[in-house]
Amino acid sequence: MLLATVIVLAFEGRSIRNSGEEMKQGWERTMVLSVGRPAGWVSDRFHLAEAKNALTGWARTGDDLSGDGAGSFTATAAGAGGTAARGVQPVSPDAFDPVSVGDRPVAPAPLKTLLVTGDSMSQPLDAELARRIARSADGVKTVRDPRIGTALSQSEIVDWGKLSAAQVRRDRPNAVVVFIGANEGFPMRSGGREVSCCGRDWSAEYANRARQMMNRYRAAGASRVYWMLLPAPRDPARQKISRSVNAAIAVAAEPYRAQVRLVDLDAFFTPGGVYRAAMPVGGHQQLVREPDGVHLNDRGASLAADRVMAALRADYGSALAP
Repeated sequence: MLLATVIVLAFEGRSIRNSGEEMKQGWERTMVLSVGRPAGWVSDRFHLAEAKNALTGWARTGDDLSGDGAGSFTATAAGAGGTAARGVQPVSPDAFDPVSVGDRPVAPAPLKTLLVTGDSMSQPLDAELARRIARSADGVKTVRDPRIGTALSQSEIVDWGKLSAAQVRRDRPNAVVVFIGANEGFPMRSGGREVSCCGRDWSAEYANRARQMMNRYRAAGASRVYWMLLPAPRDPARQKISRSVNAAIAVAAEPYRAQVRLVDLDAFFTPGGVYRAAMPVGGHQQLVREPDGVHLNDRGASLAADRVMAALRADYGSALAP
């Protein structure tokens, strides 16, 4: 019995020590480590853990998992391009909002220029934000650039891929507010074929276009992007489109959560995707939508501006007075 105990301790010493080190402080941890540390030293000194793995290999499954073969995390991490070398796009740190994982927020470049752009949905939000920025931030310029009747899903009026690049070159914004979606739903070319709204293929192409814009606007991490999720329109056919657009925007932003903020106007104005022309504001029902059942009216734009300003202050707090 004594010999068996010594053998077990020697071969399992490393595991006992590691388990003890992960325990909470207390007498139990002290007791485990008093045995595990000397046993672990013996195991390390004579490589007994490796010998145990070799001797007990017969008890494992028949799969060959030895070495750094195909699919090995260590092989793909060490190889050129990381997991991308195996056909999987690697995840970068920009995919995480630092606060969500306990890191310190990375400060953006000083706020000097705010660009508010999109289709007609961006009006009158752009005017409301310009007024608030003028009151609360000295020396910060607001550029209002609405493009009425445009869409990401069609480029006949304007190609947003080219426009976003031109806006960045021309205005050099430190923060960009985007509100677009009133005219979406057009068929798009994807992978050499035309895809119709609003299935997965269409949503994937829309997400790719939005992601291209987000990447330009975020300026390699120096700027911040605030993209509005669409409140549900009144027309059920348009609701299907807005759901697909919102889903695509959420996917598009995933690689850039450190710089791209989604302002969820859908949940705020139309919780559960249910359209409402009026909502409780300050204890009273107030109209927040235009008669067309799509756009926000002045009161709705003011409420949307509250949410945008809150997101801006989270990033540029010292530059924006309440």
